[in-house]
Amino acid sequence: MKVPFLNLQAAHAGQQEQIEAALLRVARSGSFVLGEELEAFEANFAAFVGSPHCVGVANGLDALRLGLAAAGIGPGDEVIVPANTYIATWLAVSQCGATPVPVEPLETTYNIDPTAVEAAVNGRTRAILPVHLYGQPADMDALNAIARKHDLFVLEDAAQAHGARYKSRRIGSTGTATWSYYPSKNLGALGDGGALTTDNAEIAAQVDLLRNYGSRVKYENEVKGLNSRLDPIQAAVLSVKLEQLDAATLRRQKIARSYSAAFEAAGLAAPMVPEWADPVWHLYVLRHTDRSGLQKRLAEAGIGTVIHYPIPPHLQPAYADAGYQSGSFPLSERLADEVLSLPMCPAQTLEQTAYVIEKVLALA
Repeated sequence: MKVPFLNLQAAHAGQQEQIEAALLRVARSGSFVLGEELEAFEANFAAFVGSPHCVGVANGLDALRLGLAAAGIGPGDEVIVPANTYIATWLAVSQCGATPVPVEPLETTYNIDPTAVEAAVNGRTRAILPVHLYGQPADMDALNAIARKHDLFVLEDAAQAHGARYKSRRIGSTGTATWSYYPSKNLGALGDGGALTTDNAEIAAQVDLLRNYGSRVKYENEVKGLNSRLDPIQAAVLSVKLEQLDAATLRRQKIARSYSAAFEAAGLAAPMVPEWADPVWHLYVLRHTDRSGLQKRLAEAGIGTVIHYPIPPHLQPAYADAGYQSGSFPLSERLADEVLSLPMCPAQTLEQTAYVIEKVLALA
């Protein structure tokens, strides 16, 4: 049996006709930048999240960058970030001229450790940028309490967490969060895309301004903005796919429950989910000390896996100037050496899931 890590064609199959109709509608509309399709999706996604404002931008990295810029983050400022994350989280801070200050995750959830965040706050700290890694919510009450205590801006990186819930509330329903619609995401476009949701009207208005060359009126530029607008074609596709996102999430959750029941019973390092978290399982990550060997054996059995992420940001050449060394963040480095993402696709069959479980138990 073959089990791909993710099969986008199969995942789209049930909505293919609606997606193609949306593409045709935009092609015939004559409106290809901003416009009604984008406004409709922004309203739809804001309602889904439970946030009063949504601003569509070109990609998830721009959403982070513009969110920070809208809050006034810039040169001389520090932003606390996870050491255990994809590099985009750090890049957004750097692109604003600020300094990313990494802290270790909790070993239980792999998400940023609030105690480590508190210890990292100093007079230059302006913001906290938690990531809801793998689709599992970070502990936002603890992080928001630190932010209130020190008067810090909180920007949630929810690129992998569309529909996730924290204490029964959708991620992004309060505060400010950013989203990626990269094709492999739980809500994925047919190309790049991103957005910011917020309950702060000033932040929303500033991102709306910044994404469009710093202009509200054509040829009048108030600030030095970017060209970062969610394409109407992608917005139309996302509106279609949003209709089935909750159903797709339920299928992911069913796969995850099957995985965890089997792996926990066998004593494997399955993901731990706090009682207050309702993850959407963008990724199902298993830890194994012989990760490369397990990946090779599973590949030989026809099972696709991916490593998210093999090199933590502090050891990337892009951040060599920060002076971090191997051992600077030992837990993040150990996770980078051990985590392996198993197949997780809404179109995955019961037979495929059972086969993955069988082979992992036999080969781990």
